[in-house]
This record gives sequence, structure tokens and C-alpha cells, in this order.
Amino acid sequence: HMLGRVATRVQAPRGVRTFSASATTRDNVTVIGGGLMGSGIVQTSAQAGHKVVLVDVNQDALDKSLGAINKSIGRVAKKKFAEDPEKAKQFVEGVMANISTSTSTAEGVAAADLVVEAIVENIEVKKNLFALIDKHAPAKAVLVSNTSSLPINKIAEAVAAPRVQKFGGLHFFNPVPVMKLVEVVKIDKTDDSTIEYLTNFCKGLGKSPVLCKDTPGFVVNRLLVPYIMEAIKLLEKGVASKEDIDTAMKLGAGYPMGPLELADFVGLDTLKFITDGWVRDYPDEPAFYPSATLDKLVGEGKLGKKSGEGFYKYE
Repeated sequence: HMLGRVATRVQAPRGVRTFSASATTRDNVTVIGGGLMGSGIVQTSAQAGHKVVLVDVNQDALDKSLGAINKSIGRVAKKKFAEDPEKAKQFVEGVMANISTSTSTAEGVAAADLVVEAIVENIEVKKNLFALIDKHAPAKAVLVSNTSSLPINKIAEAVAAPRVQKFGGLHFFNPVPVMKLVEVVKIDKTDDSTIEYLTNFCKGLGKSPVLCKDTPGFVVNRLLVPYIMEAIKLLEKGVASKEDIDTAMKLGAGYPMGPLELADFVGLDTLKFITDGWVRDYPDEPAFYPSATLDKLVGEGKLGKKSGEGFYKYE
């Protein structure tokens, strides 16, 4: 989900809905994990008029997330009500009023219609969390993971038999308030009403859902990550310089960013994490392979834009 920005020219969040009128139904949405993705999902859901509970490990983490959400909604409000600071202030207050927080998963999911998990990409940690959610969430609640690289079918093993029909993936892209795409992921046991609910939920947020099966990387990452890895291979073989590879794809394929710039933007550690997992779990898939260059850069702490250097240097 870090790979959000490649396929769109980065635009202002024009389609952000006001908090009053956009959601057809007001649901109780619980988001677990207040990191970059979780905070974005909370903000977008609250802006669409849903009542949102954000759950995280401690009050410090929650306060940090709320601060980031408040700032982000402030930016939206400033654009939306450029001429009217009072209206902008009311907008921010109205959205923030839709958000409450909890440090208890059991309490946080007690009244949920939808629970979105956005915690660390570790399958055992996710499974433990979903076993707990399954115990405490109402029977009607739909449960989803926002994982970008782990199999939804595997995570769903933590959930008891009848509930598993209400389990799926909801893969948002970063930055969530701006990016229009959500991948709605169906496992073998997900029933049609759950898919319909998730599709409508995404549309109510002003997003464009695409439906896909539970395969590695779903649609976007399954195409994007091997493409980036092939670009690294061209660089290793000395076929062209990094600048020329990036220029070629920008001007020849109309991409807003070249593959090596994109790798730096995503984070080389993130890229390595995804590819290492795929190589381990799908040894017979020729599209998945490791890269010595990637391993070396990550080993040297050159993680891309966020660390100041990756394939390129950043000020």
C-alpha cells in the first residue's frame, strides 16, 4: 500500500466529501492501528460521516494519530473553505467529533459494523488480533485486513466458522485521503453480501473499489513490484543508467514517476520486505526473485527518500 502514488498524477484531494451528507448509511467503523494507513482510513471514514473508533496500544500512540488526523483534515478544510475560515473550523470540528479512541480492542469493537485491521505486517500478530476481535465484535460485524502483502485466507484462519463469511481484505493506498483506489479482496468463503457491503462502503468514502481474489500483491503490487525489480535488474546489467531508465518510462509509458524513483518513494526496505516474503512463500513463481543491489542498499541503511538516500540522493 505504500505503492499508492505511481499511477495517478498526485492531485489535491478534490473529491473529499463533507462530513454531513455523503455516507448513505452511518456505520460504526473500528480501525485498529493508528499508523499512516490507519490514520488515513480513520480520517476518510469520519469525513464520510461514519462514527469511528481508533484503537491503538497506548494513549501516546492515539494522541499522535489524532494530531496527524487533525492536521490533515485542516488541510482539506483550508482548500475547501478557502474564503471562510469559520466554516473551515466547523468542518474540522465536525469531522473530529466523529472520532473516538480506545486502548482496548474488546471495547473498541463492541458496537462495530466494520472492523479494519491496519497493524504491523506480521501474520501471527494479525491472527492473534483477529481471534480477539472475533470474540468481542457483534455477530453482524464485517472484518477486514488492510494488509498489502499477506494472504487474507491465512489471516482468516483465526476467525470462527460462521464469521469467516464476513471476512475479506480492504487494501487502501497511501496517502489514503487522496488516493482513490481500494482493492476489495474476496477469499473463498467471503459471501456476496459482504462484498456488496464493502463495495458500497468504499463508494461512500468517494473511493473507486476494484474487486480481486486473494493472490500475492492483489492487482497493483502484483504488477508493480516485479516491474520495479526488473528495472533494478536492467540497472545491475548496465543496460542504462538509473536516470535514463526513469526518463524512458516517464516519457515512453506516460508514468508520473520512473521505477527507480518510485522504489525510493516506496521505501527500499518495504520493497525488500515484500519481495523476500514472496520469494520465500512462492518459490516456483519466476516473477518473484531477490536482488543483490536492493539487499546491499537496505543493508547500508539507504532506504530511499525517507532516509535521504536510496537509488538517488535527497536533500
